[in-house]
Amino acid sequence: MSVKTKRVTVYFEPDVHTALRLKSAETEKSVSDIVNEAVQILLSEDADDLDDIKARVNEPTVSFENFLTDMKARGRL
Repeated sequence: MSVKTKRVTVYFEPDVHTALRLKSAETEKSVSDIVNEAVQILLSEDADDLDDIKARVNEPTVSFENFLTDMKARGRL
């Protein structure tokens, strides 16, 4: 199944662009494919993070101030 793609202009720092071109030549993948895979990985990680947040929504929270106070009381600071 062919996926319809969208064209976009992206600006890379010169060293990043060079690295992408070299990786493209070495792996025989297009720069577009490499960037697309990298973005999909990042989005997948974001989705995993959101799932983790949802799973922990009912966990109690502790403020930074209370945590430090507790550490001090336990002799950890």
